[in-house]
Amino acid sequence: MTQPRFTAIGFAVADMTRSVEFYRSLGLEVPDGAEAQPHVEIPLAPGVRLLLDTHETIASFDSGFTPTTGGHGSLAFDCGDPASVDAAYERMIAAGAKGHLEPWDAFWGQRYAVVHDPDGNGVDFYAALPGG
Repeated sequence: MTQPRFTAIGFAVADMTRSVEFYRSLGLEVPDGAEAQPHVEIPLAPGVRLLLDTHETIASFDSGFTPTTGGHGSLAFDCGDPASVDAAYERMIAAGAKGHLEPWDAFWGQRYAVVHDPDGNGVDFYAALPGG
């Protein structure tokens, strides 16, 4: 028997165009024409993808689906160094993302910041602090 293997994270999206624009601004390799698709797969790391499905797509196979607001997950990105956390946060704010936590030096030894995607899911930026 084969054991399950983690390969993807999925988010339900209210507006595929807004979500695709957000993840492109983040620097992810979103396929061309994704804006017009009901399901999009975006590579995150070798063997791992972010799956975006419109509310309508999910409702087409899950009759009990009820869209929620405010997001229910997050993606975390290692920025490599503290200055890059600040740069990633500012780049996403300039691209229209909603800021949630401005960059700060967390007590656990990381520079940390959070923005929200168009559906309220968190996108976390972090990097180890010097000496941390």
